[in-house]
Amino acid sequence: MQRSMISTVLAAVSLRDLALVQAVQRAGSFNSAARAMHISPSGLSHQVQKVESSLGTPLFERGGRRVLPTAGGRRLLAQIDAVLAEAEQLQQMARAGNVAFGGELRLGVPASLGPYLLPHLVAPFPQRFPGAHLSLSEGKPKGLLRRLYEAELDAVLAPVFDPPSGVAVMPLFFEPWEIMLRADHPLAGRRHIDLRRLDATAATLMAESHGDGAGHVQDVSLESLAALTRLRGGHALVPALAHARLASMPDIVLARIQGEAPGRVIALYWRDATPWRDDLAAFADLLRGVAKRLVRLRVLDAPPPAAQP
Repeated sequence: MQRSMISTVLAAVSLRDLALVQAVQRAGSFNSAARAMHISPSGLSHQVQKVESSLGTPLFERGGRRVLPTAGGRRLLAQIDAVLAEAEQLQQMARAGNVAFGGELRLGVPASLGPYLLPHLVAPFPQRFPGAHLSLSEGKPKGLLRRLYEAELDAVLAPVFDPPSGVAVMPLFFEPWEIMLRADHPLAGRRHIDLRRLDATAATLMAESHGDGAGHVQDVSLESLAALTRLRGGHALVPALAHARLASMPDIVLARIQGEAPGRVIALYWRDATPWRDDLAAFADLLRGVAKRLVRLRVLDAPPPAAQP
């Protein structure tokens, strides 16, 4: 059987070079792609030009406000996506053996969730997945999803967003907000508080919990949010899983929201191209089981299994 040979010119193109090209396609900007890939814009431009020279055709139109693929580049960019997906699968399969996740699950978790959920996961994870190691990364939800998209993570737990192309999402459970108050707040002695009795402009809110822009919006940890509440007064909305930790802080009290409380849906994200679909489905079941044992969380039904082709 005749084998096709890759030219020596194209052989000089690395997978990293192709990933840089892919980043430009997705960001629509050399500057944005350079920041995401931790490279200088000039270095990124040079590497993209190297790929274009090796392929013998330009991939992008330059000069406009947004970098767009050329007519011929679209087909080649789709093939680059396929090459990178296959390379990732090759790497994952090499790790695999008979151990779940190939021996390691690289999981991203927001700082507003990880410290309050993960302690309940430490014991059951190795029981459910013997031989597999759970590696954890904390960060902001959108940053974690970007790292997932770029294959730095295998899965991410985060509030529900519209996932980027190539990323699957499975909602797991609903977590209600609670009201955090300074201890001298006029409503601090109540176990349940109607949100309509609170001054929306006096709120200090997490970026992910604010709905209409009212109040001070902060992208900080929950501990920092408690410190701001102590300084400013007013109130904040915080996730129910953090109740024990926040209620133990001086000069801070918590109350439930009267009536049907708003909150956030936590979902599990992974790349469509992952070879660990069955393992991730089992991990989602484990997370639902953990959530079912925790107070105030409402477990969401698992979707039916996808039809086999």
